[in-house]
Amino acid sequence: MKTKTFLALLLSLCVFLPVLAQTPAPPQSQKDDKDDVVRISTNLVQVDAVVTKDGKVVRDLTADDFEIYEDGRKQTITNFVFISNVPNNAAQPATKEKTTAAVPVAPLKPDDPRRTIALVVDDLGLSAESMGSVRKQLRKFIAEELQPNDLVAIIRTGGELGALQQFTNDKRVLNRAVDRLRWNFCSRVGISVFPRLTAFPHDDSNHCGGMSIYSTTKALRFILDALEYIPGRKSMVLFSDSLPRQDQMPEMGEDFMNRLDASSDYSFLLQRVAEKAIRSSVVIYSVDTQGLQYTGPTAADHFAGSGRNISSTSMQAIMSSRSDILFYRREGGELIARQTGGFQVRNSNDFGLDRILEDQSGYYLLGYRPTDETFNRRFHHIKAKVKKSGMSLRTRYGFFGVSEEEVGPNPLTPGRDTNLALASPFGAQDIEVNLASFFTNDRVSGSVVRSFVYIDAKDLKFENVEDRHQASIELHGVIFGDNGKVVEQLTRGATLSLNEGDYEQAMRNGMALRFDMPVKKPGAYQVRIATRDRVSSKIGSAGQFVDVPNLNNKKLAVSGMVLGTTARFAGRDVSEIVENPGTRFFEPNSELHFAFVAYNAASAGNLVMETKLFRDAKIVYSGPETPLQLGNQPDPNRVLINGSVRLSPELEPGNYYIQVVITDKSAKGKAAPVVQWIDFDIVK
Repeated sequence: MKTKTFLALLLSLCVFLPVLAQTPAPPQSQKDDKDDVVRISTNLVQVDAVVTKDGKVVRDLTADDFEIYEDGRKQTITNFVFISNVPNNAAQPATKEKTTAAVPVAPLKPDDPRRTIALVVDDLGLSAESMGSVRKQLRKFIAEELQPNDLVAIIRTGGELGALQQFTNDKRVLNRAVDRLRWNFCSRVGISVFPRLTAFPHDDSNHCGGMSIYSTTKALRFILDALEYIPGRKSMVLFSDSLPRQDQMPEMGEDFMNRLDASSDYSFLLQRVAEKAIRSSVVIYSVDTQGLQYTGPTAADHFAGSGRNISSTSMQAIMSSRSDILFYRREGGELIARQTGGFQVRNSNDFGLDRILEDQSGYYLLGYRPTDETFNRRFHHIKAKVKKSGMSLRTRYGFFGVSEEEVGPNPLTPGRDTNLALASPFGAQDIEVNLASFFTNDRVSGSVVRSFVYIDAKDLKFENVEDRHQASIELHGVIFGDNGKVVEQLTRGATLSLNEGDYEQAMRNGMALRFDMPVKKPGAYQVRIATRDRVSSKIGSAGQFVDVPNLNNKKLAVSGMVLGTTARFAGRDVSEIVENPGTRFFEPNSELHFAFVAYNAASAGNLVMETKLFRDAKIVYSGPETPLQLGNQPDPNRVLINGSVRLSPELEPGNYYIQVVITDKSAKGKAAPVVQWIDFDIVK
């Protein structure tokens, strides 16, 4: 069977069918049991501390440079280590070429050094005015500050929440999340930062009842619950106009000088957030998105009577009242940041994200032995000092005297550990699983996300049944959409029954399964698939970003790509291809074939294709523009396109991306090219 014919079949078949693999299994990753998680256990209290000088993290201190106190009593430091969250050769963000989209980077592994950052946009506490500033600064952060080893999620407090599945280092996913940020009609802040001054009734208030602060703190605890399952130290950056410690903000109106809302104290809710953050090894940074504000009257304010003058007393009262609003709104964010070892950014229009990122680049772990009084279920204050001058130290405010053995995560049941494997940014690794997922569409099945799932058969439990080798597995597939919402979920079971020859081949080369899930709407999605062995309860999982285009607008679009190769033996081509696109492991000096479908191609004119290979965001191969021949296709709106790239023998082992760029040269104006990516590995 020729390569391009086989690839075409892969793009068109819609079946759930086991297929024996013909490609070497990927190299096994080494697991690192090192536990960097901050913990409060019966034999160790371990506290993280950041030391800075002139805004930069200090990395070369020793245990003798520190002192640590619990409730004012000096403790002996018994454990000490500096943890770096960035690799020594951290790359700078790549410069984007004019013809390419943001270059994807290789997925992170659990033991990779990284900064794990939840960017939480409190749309329940943001004005429409501030939401525009948040979008601007987040786009700048993604373009200029994000590093390949940064694991980041952008999560809204309003709406259905999913946390773990949104963590990624893929700029495409993060930019899509920013694009979906909108002012929330239920926000406790109106269109502008300050309520308008007016003598008449107006409606700048929350339209969804008075529970939005409770909803915000509940969402924060949900996110912290999820972060607990990510190893190491994490951070949460909270963007909000208004997270007060208590409601006592002046009600702006004609008699605003004389009225205050009834006080509602939210300290207990905020303390619960801080305590959960400490238990989950999360440092909170709060960003007061109100920024620098003019507190006097503006053109949006109105007073009774045309041309009415404002007295100096009234002017002073207005400015004082609005200054109070700024102060009260930021109190809650400042509290949870200070108690968890972070800081608050205020009076800044750029939100200080570069400072926060630098602060997350490394930290010290200071450990000491607890006494019997440590676990008396009371709050214990922690204070740490650095002896050298000119340096500042921040750590957590303290902890409650309950050991993590008592309050640790609930034991994972078979259902819960499968859900965790599906949601976590790091795939479960009891079973080696690799995945190739892509969008495709046909007239019968409509739009589907097709996945080719590679399974290392050596990780499955096979039993002898009537001279055959049998294993029983389940495949769990989930498609996550906006804010982590589940848009599709399927579970399928299979009994793998292999004769002796097929079993030996599966042990050598692994197995592949095809798995389709329907998708009803265009958009950007995270696809996750977990494999569970029913006998051993082992789990393996993997995930991938998939972009589903809108085919109804009649614009040119492409499916995902399928990869294959032609084997070479002693310089001789063999017309057999690797029948397992799920692994995407190829050798140097081989021919890498790819195929995809172009939709709505009939309306296009002169289409040309460029092919490029990237490694570490750098181009290692760039092919010439190639005209696409669209004739002799059964469906002119669904055109199969093939291509190939020679993998040079000089290419080093590692993760690569292949990119195709389709441009319509006959399009009027500067029509944006259509871009598609897929990653693969070169192995020797």
